[in-house]
This record gives sequence, structure tokens and C-alpha cells, in this order.
Amino acid sequence: MNNQWIEAEYLLETPMPPEEVAAMMAGEQSSGTFVRVAGETDALRARAAARVLWVKELEAAPAPSLPSTWVERKGLTGPWRRAMVRIAFPTANIGKNLATLAATVSGNLYDIGEITGLKLQSLSLPAAYRGRYPVPAVGITGTRRMTGVEGRPIFGTIIKPNVGLRSEEIADLVERLCAAGVDFIKDDEICANPDHAPLAERVPAVMRRIRKWRDKTGRDVMMAFNITDETDAMRAHADLVAAEGGSCVMASINWCGLSAMETLRAHTPLAIHAHRNGYGALSRHPLLGIGFDAYHTLYRLAGIDHMHVHGIGGKFVDSAEDVTHAARRCLQPLSANGPDDRVMPAFSSGQWAGTLPATLTATQSADFMFMCGGGILAHPDGPAAGINSLHQAYDVLSAGGDLKEEAAKHPALSQAIDFFGNR
Repeated sequence: MNNQWIEAEYLLETPMPPEEVAAMMAGEQSSGTFVRVAGETDALRARAAARVLWVKELEAAPAPSLPSTWVERKGLTGPWRRAMVRIAFPTANIGKNLATLAATVSGNLYDIGEITGLKLQSLSLPAAYRGRYPVPAVGITGTRRMTGVEGRPIFGTIIKPNVGLRSEEIADLVERLCAAGVDFIKDDEICANPDHAPLAERVPAVMRRIRKWRDKTGRDVMMAFNITDETDAMRAHADLVAAEGGSCVMASINWCGLSAMETLRAHTPLAIHAHRNGYGALSRHPLLGIGFDAYHTLYRLAGIDHMHVHGIGGKFVDSAEDVTHAARRCLQPLSANGPDDRVMPAFSSGQWAGTLPATLTATQSADFMFMCGGGILAHPDGPAAGINSLHQAYDVLSAGGDLKEEAAKHPALSQAIDFFGNR
């Protein structure tokens, strides 16, 4: 790929010839509009116009995926032609500007009247352009170093109940989880700075317990405090976590936005745990929104360290193939010959020891976070047994064994299979 171009791939649906609409998309998002205007010289177009690289037509659809008043006004009745389209945008149009990058490859494209379906599938970045943005401050290597976990997944959990616990009650639970042997704990995405457990009170209360176990055992449990808030408030919250000896903060990235995440990355060296709640609104419709490849590229340019990918066999809508693809993309650099900017995929949603085999197959690596809420906290013999069931499952799988066949030799694993296996 030419080092001066960003390439975006789209799934397009339109009643018009796809080649014409692709050209319209390129013009709309670079130097042009629906008619040629004064000042739009051939020289300017050669320098700043986006280029359609190719259009590959697919099977047409029997009905439009999305309504369009423009289409209705023109009286068009199909066929509803679908195509994959790849467009190259000059990096010089964008500069180092993440919000404008997103506006360029998405923006008004979703509102073009001739379009009855559009999904941004992927972005390809030249290494030189990727190098203009931050890499993870902590990433996979730093997360392992901070937690002291090598050679296996990082086993974590989520504070449950989601909301309602007061600061000291949360701290009590964190202490129980530290004693049980957990590697990583995170706040729930809906518990950030509530009146009953404000961060100013909760962070010191929780970190006192984590420092206690750090001093006692030498183990440093990573706690991802949910600091989702207005941008200046997030910076202040991150400073509080750092002052208390914490190592990680979490943010609901879709609601904070790209610019806020960039600002947070520039402000703090702490690990940033990116929670993607709300991503389904961008991705679930097959002909609308943003696919994971493009989505994670944008947020990785903001400098995050961990990225949620949901879980296989969990409680959400993602297929095993979707989760597998997301996890493997997190474990790959964004650009060939670019920096090591891999991020740690974080699996969650209904995970327990019995979903670990599929997760290991998906990642083909032990470089992931495996977070079990109920899978640890609801284990019939308590949280310590819940965590032990994960270790026992990983040991069995690492030795090439089958969980059900080996369960009788491992009480915590056996109880987990009996309790969670039919849910």
C-alpha cells in the first residue's frame, strides 16, 4: 500500500450502479461534492481527491435494508445491488487527527440518499501514518509484568452486584478476591462515580486492600477502576488511581469518544482498559455501522491497552467466529512493519472454566484476559474455588486433556462443570 493513503473497505447497498455510488462516496469524503465547484481544479483533485480502488459486486437483495427518502422520491424500486468497495484517502487530507480520520472514512457516507445500506468493514494504515499516533503504554507485555502472570491467561472477574455496594463493601469484596488468587478485577461498566460509592472514596478504600495483599504476598492484583466521565474529570480520576498505587483505569469508550481517549492516554501512564459497551448499536445490523476491524483500529490509534471482545458461548449475540476474529485482530499489529501495538483481548460475558477450551482455540495464544463474574463469584464452593477451577481447566488443556474426562481429578473444576454446565 502506498504510504500516502489510508484504505477503507465498505459493504454497500444501492439501487444505483455501485461504481457510480463508490465514486460519489470518494468525492463526498475528500475534495468534491455532488457537483463540481469553483476552485476544484484538476491539480487540487489530483492532490486531495480520494480514489476508488475497486468495486466487487455481490448478489443483489430483494428489498432495501434501510429506508431512504431520496430513493422514494425518485421512485426507484431496485434491484438493491450490493458490492464490496475499497476507497483510498490521502493522509495529507487528515493529518494526525483521529476524530477527522473517523469523519473521513465514515461521516456523511451513512446519509447519502442513493445508499440503502453501508457498513465500514476495515481500515488499512501505512506504517508511517500509524506511527503518528501513540502505541499502548502498557499493552500485553506490561500487563503481564504488572500482574506477574506469565505463560497462561490472566484470570479476572468483575465487581458484582453491578451497582449498589458502598465503597467499603466493594473493598471487602476486592479483599476476598485478592485472597482467592484473582489476577485482575474490574468495575462494571455502569458503576463509575455513583453517589453511594464515589471514586474519591472508593479508590482509596479498594487500594488499601490491594496494597495489603501486595505487601503480604508480593502479588499485585490489577484493578481497573471505571473512570468514565467528562474528559477533565477522567484525568483527575486517573491521577487519584495513580496516587493510590493503582495500575489500570477503565472507560466506556463509545460514550467518552475518540478524542477523550486520546487525551486520557496522553495524560496517564496507567493501563487503559477499553470497554466497548454500546458497540452492538454500531455493528449488529449487517448493512449499517462499523465492523470490528475498522472500529478497533480507530480506538487502538487512541492508545488503549486492553479491548473487550465479548466471549464464546456467553450471554451476548456474537458468534464464535465474530469473537475469534476480534481476539485475533487485537493480537496483530495494525500495520505491517509498524510498531508493536498489539492489545490484550478481554473475554467476558458468561465465561467460566467450561468456555476456556473454545477461547484458547480462538486466540491460539495465552495472551488474553479471561474474566468470569458468576463463573468465579457464583462457584458453589466460593470464589477461591472458582479461580481454582480456571487454573485446573488451563492445566488440563495445556496437557492435552479433556475437561470432562479429567474433572474427577480436580474438585473445583468438577463442581464448576456440574453447576454451570447445564445453564
